[in-house]
Amino acid sequence: MATLTSCAQDVITCDLCNKAAQQFCNNCQVSLCSNCVSKHTEAFKSMSHEIAPFLDRKTKLVLPECNEHSGQRCEVNCKECNTPLCLKCIVSGSHKGHDVEELTETHEKKILKIKSDTKEIQAKLIPTYQKEDVEIGKKITKTKSKIDDLGKESRKLRKLWHQEVDNIFDNIDSLSQYLTEKNLNALQKYHNKIRDLISEMNTIVKQNEKLFNSNKLSEVNQYQSKLNEYQDFPEHVDLELPSLRSIIDQGKELIIEIGGYRATLKQMSQPSPSADVSHLTTGIGKLMDEVRVIATIPTNYKPLLDAVCIGGTEAWIFGEKKTITRIDIHGTVRDTVNTTCLSWPGGMSVTRGRELIYSDPTRRTVNIVRHGKSETLITTPQGWNPWRVSCTMSGDILVNVSQKTYHEPKDKIIRYQGQNIKQEINKDRLENPIFKEGLFSQYMSENKNGDVCVSDVNANTVVVVDNTGRVRFQYDGTPARTKKSFAPRYIVTDALSQIIMTDSNNDCLHILDQNGQFLKCVDDCGLKTPWGLTVDSEGRLWVGLLNTGEIKVIKYLEQS
Repeated sequence: MATLTSCAQDVITCDLCNKAAQQFCNNCQVSLCSNCVSKHTEAFKSMSHEIAPFLDRKTKLVLPECNEHSGQRCEVNCKECNTPLCLKCIVSGSHKGHDVEELTETHEKKILKIKSDTKEIQAKLIPTYQKEDVEIGKKITKTKSKIDDLGKESRKLRKLWHQEVDNIFDNIDSLSQYLTEKNLNALQKYHNKIRDLISEMNTIVKQNEKLFNSNKLSEVNQYQSKLNEYQDFPEHVDLELPSLRSIIDQGKELIIEIGGYRATLKQMSQPSPSADVSHLTTGIGKLMDEVRVIATIPTNYKPLLDAVCIGGTEAWIFGEKKTITRIDIHGTVRDTVNTTCLSWPGGMSVTRGRELIYSDPTRRTVNIVRHGKSETLITTPQGWNPWRVSCTMSGDILVNVSQKTYHEPKDKIIRYQGQNIKQEINKDRLENPIFKEGLFSQYMSENKNGDVCVSDVNANTVVVVDNTGRVRFQYDGTPARTKKSFAPRYIVTDALSQIIMTDSNNDCLHILDQNGQFLKCVDDCGLKTPWGLTVDSEGRLWVGLLNTGEIKVIKYLEQS
């Protein structure tokens, strides 16, 4: 059967139809069946045809028809005009007397030229161009890499510069608050003294009025005048009320002053980005051998579910209430926001512009607070409820969304750029789930290198993915050697790209480097059920304790 098929495939068919060829035109080099011989000769009746049985066919050049003399085939080529000619053209045509050569000779020369050109192209030109192609590809890759590095360095510097400006205005706010409290305390003390003296003099006036008509000599004789004391009026309070002064030389220098505090930002000749980084990070040291609690802040939230720092002295907090409260490091309430939530927010964060955002799981919205009122910033996809939110250095917003059903709970992290979905993090390259399915939501934070660090509460594991969503590493708490099982909750990253998470089961914090290497366990600060976790602009940790509602402010980095 195979032989028959092979034979069928070898049959030569007619060039005018699909039947088997029995004849061949040697002059035109055309295969023909018996029926198509007449068609071919009729179609080209002005031409000479040499019809032969197919098996007796001859392979030769097909000579072109002469354009000037019908029925004549060209046999020579005019060297002067590079035009094929028939014999009549040579004898009586316009090419009479021109130097000619056989078309077969012209054909051979052309074939030799084609072969020579082909060899040159294959042997020299293509390898040369291929080499250049590789070099250009390398340059493109190198250029893209440099541009990416420049962008990353720029984003780092943007954050560091913003931190510097935030620190300046934190100091200004702190000094302003101190001077305000100092002046108000002095004025209040002076005010109280004046009121006390007024009360004292009114009492004396009443006593003196009784003595006017007294007939008791002893009472009148005992009278001691205090007139001189009251005439010596208390000294007025000298107030310290410095003004806030700013000098701006656009594009060159900015100076701001209040009291004895002065800060200056100058634009000078452009240093290398790495030089800027080294200058701005000179205050950052390393992990302290022994961390210490520098403040314990009481709050009115029990339980305390979340805390997010603003600058170096204040934080937003919330618990099982509809409100979010801003407190300072002394526990003083500075502001309260009424949310749109039916119960309490699912999570909150602070944007680069220091605006508060929070999630409303029931309404499927992430809201931003402006002038004390909530505005819808993001509406999550149908069926997906937003919980934890985290603002990134680039201005993106990470939102943990979930479908919480007992039969098929699902979780993923969506990166929003404005209101547009930029990325979804939930599956690896093999389409396997990154996070374990369960009823608990995830906690996440973006590191300086673009990694997204996630506390997978359902798996009791920390998962770190790169900016493409590829899993870089996982951490299960084993290196810390804690007594109870690892239970990660809130997670943050710091100026050293270290990853820090609360462990509610073991009343401690775990600190890793950016590659997942275990560095330290903080378990000696009275952290009873640590839950909320945030970093202030001074590089200190604010740890919210779930049940007591307190916040521990912890210094854990040395200053270089």
